[in-house]
Amino acid sequence: MSQAHRREKQPDAVRRSLLDHAARQAAEEGLTALTLQTVADAAQVTKGGLLHHFPSKQALIAAVFEDLLATLDDEIDTRMASDPVSHGRFTRAYIDAFFQVTREGASSPWAALSLSCMTDARLRGLWCDWMRERVKRHAATDSDPQLALARYAADGIWLANLTEIAGLPAGELDRLHAQLNTMTSKP
Repeated sequence: MSQAHRREKQPDAVRRSLLDHAARQAAEEGLTALTLQTVADAAQVTKGGLLHHFPSKQALIAAVFEDLLATLDDEIDTRMASDPVSHGRFTRAYIDAFFQVTREGASSPWAALSLSCMTDARLRGLWCDWMRERVKRHAATDSDPQLALARYAADGIWLANLTEIAGLPAGELDRLHAQLNTMTSKP
């Protein structure tokens, strides 16, 4: 009897492992190199076991993206909880979280997924829905047009960093981050 048949079933742990390995492979090799078999092998499950959780490569990629959005949500909520200034609280947390991801550069799972978001309508829809809900939820504190500009600028800085051969220099990222945070603190 094989190891898989003797192993106690832990569907949540298997799903988590599959998501983590898919995110890692996407970051290291890009989404085009991601295959169900390599993810299954890395997670030490059969391809059938992977297909039980994710019926297609696209379903796996969408689940990784949704998982990253949930992680981003948690990161933003944590940052917001420690910010005593209500005006622009969400925007500052968003900018801070994305500058953290920006510093990770191409090694972040966000790199491959965000670039794919531009060409994949389903991923783009997930992102748009997430952002729309967040902006609506924080309308009382973050509807100022200057705050929207700061969020768009952070998005552009992140994209610029991804498309630069060696990324933007750390000092430049720090200056841009500080400038955006200055923009968000004034009503």
